[in-house]
Order: sequence, then C-alpha cells, then structure tokens
Amino acid sequence: MDRSQHVLITGGAGFIGSHLARELLKSGRKVSVIDNLSTGLHANVADLEADSNFRLYVDTVRDVALMEKLMSECDTVFHLASAVGVKLIMEQPVDTIDTIYQGTEVVLRLARRYRNRVLITSTSEVYGKSENVPYREDDDRLEGATTKHRWAYACAKALDEFLALAHWKESRLPVTIVRLFNTVGPRQRSQYGMVVPRFVEQALRNDKLEVHGDGNQSRCFCHVHDVVQALIKLIDSEATCGQIYNVGSTEEISILQLAELIIARLQSSSKVELVPYDKAYGEGFEDMQRRVPSIDRINETVGWQPTRTINDIIDDVATELR
Repeated sequence: MDRSQHVLITGGAGFIGSHLARELLKSGRKVSVIDNLSTGLHANVADLEADSNFRLYVDTVRDVALMEKLMSECDTVFHLASAVGVKLIMEQPVDTIDTIYQGTEVVLRLARRYRNRVLITSTSEVYGKSENVPYREDDDRLEGATTKHRWAYACAKALDEFLALAHWKESRLPVTIVRLFNTVGPRQRSQYGMVVPRFVEQALRNDKLEVHGDGNQSRCFCHVHDVVQALIKLIDSEATCGQIYNVGSTEEISILQLAELIIARLQSSSKVELVPYDKAYGEGFEDMQRRVPSIDRINETVGWQPTRTINDIIDDVATELR
C-alpha cells in the first residue's frame, strides 16, 4: 500500500483538525481522522464523508490496536487530539492529564515502529507565567504551584514535548513540535471557555460580555486558516524535524479591548461586566498577564506569517454564528 500521500489526523473532528482535513483533501491527499467526539463534533466533518479519500474513525487515540492499524497505513500524522480549553481543564484535571500524555505516548511509540512523520501540537501554556515577552522557543519556562490546577495542562504538554524530543534524539523519529497561541475562527465552540466565540455570541444576542479578572490580560489571536497553513508547511519541511515552533499572531490585544472591539464591530448594545476569576473558574485558577509569541523561527524556516487580522477573525466567527 502507498503510504506517501495518506495522512492521519488525531482529533480531526475538532475545531483545528476539521479545517486541516479540508485543506489536505484539497491538496489531493488521503485523510483518515480519529476522534472520540468528546470535544470534536461529527458535524464538523460530516460533509467530508462523501469523499472517497476521507475516513472517520470514532474512537480514542488510546485504542492501541486501532491506532496501530491506522499508523501502519499512513505516512504522516498530525497529533491534535487533546483536552481543550481552560474551563475543561479546571473541571476535569485527572482526565486532562490522562488524555494528553497517554495519547501522545501511543502516537510516538507507534510512529517509532512505522517511521511516520509526526507533528505534535503543544501550547503557549508551557511558557507559564514567564514575563519574558515575546516568548521564544528556547526560553526558560516559569510555572505556578501544583495546587493551581491550570498548570496541570502546561505540565502534561511539556511532558509531551520532552517525550517527542527524546524519540528524535534516540531514533531520529521525524517529529516537529508546534506551540499554538490562541487559535480562533469558524467552528470554534464557546462552551470550553474560548473567549472570541463566547464574546461574539453574547454580542449578537445583546447580552452582557463577561470579562474575567480586570480585563487587562492580553493575548494574540490567530485565524485558524493561517494556523492550518503553518502546520502543513512545517510537516512538509524536513528542516523542521526535532524542532519547536511558535505559531500565532503577534497582534496583541487586551481582553477588555477585545470585548469593546467586538461590541463596536457588531454594532451591539451589549455592555461589559467584570467577573472575578474564582467566580468564573472556581478555586485554583491563575492567569498570566501577557502571551505574545516570537514567530521569527517559523518565518525564517518555512516563510510563514499570519495574513488575517483580529477584525477578520471577528467577522468570520460572527458570519458563522449568525
């Protein structure tokens, strides 16, 4: 069987995975998706099932027998399956840690056997509370106390990275790590604490926009279409093996400014309400003030940079939600 044009996406019915599947199919590749639909949606990929080059498997990445079959048939693996969103992480910390680490361990162990090309999606959360902005891939990390549940996610993702790089060091497994910074766009769901779709939904209903904390914490939001292009460029380049790359926008905005921009752009009558963190997430939550990536490394290696602005993101999310 020819594996060279066959791609597996774990978590492929999720927000980013479903956009990635479409882009890969457009390029003529065969795409298999495995997703347990815990946070992904069948609706995200339902229309793709009519394509003979697409196959959906509803199961967990921790099903080793199924994963062995899928990975023996494909050449390339995008490992996106993970716990999603701060809200879920705060509510289900045990399952979060199990899902992240055990899933990645299965993918890497089988990839080592079948010599798959692998891309692992990590997160900007691994930088923790570092104030050394913009974050560079080789920077030191600064995490909070283990009593703050939020850092369990960062720790599990960092362990994923250590494991992936260990496989690269020991067997030259062709693996690339991507740290995603606040990816947003159509098909993203607000129920896991995703701030842009949540604000847009509230503004379209003219409801109050709940901003957590004082709203001065800032983020950089990157359109999912730009992110998908980055993932494909990175996995298609041999120069990225054994490396870590930040993928995100460098357009920084505070959460309070974001709320006000969405209200103005959608001509909403909504007002902003500040909500304390402990009321929003319960005890054991800690936030960081700024999160801004340096994207010099990916730009120099594969020539990628974002093309869409925060206004484009708001417009696209609003169009879908309408």
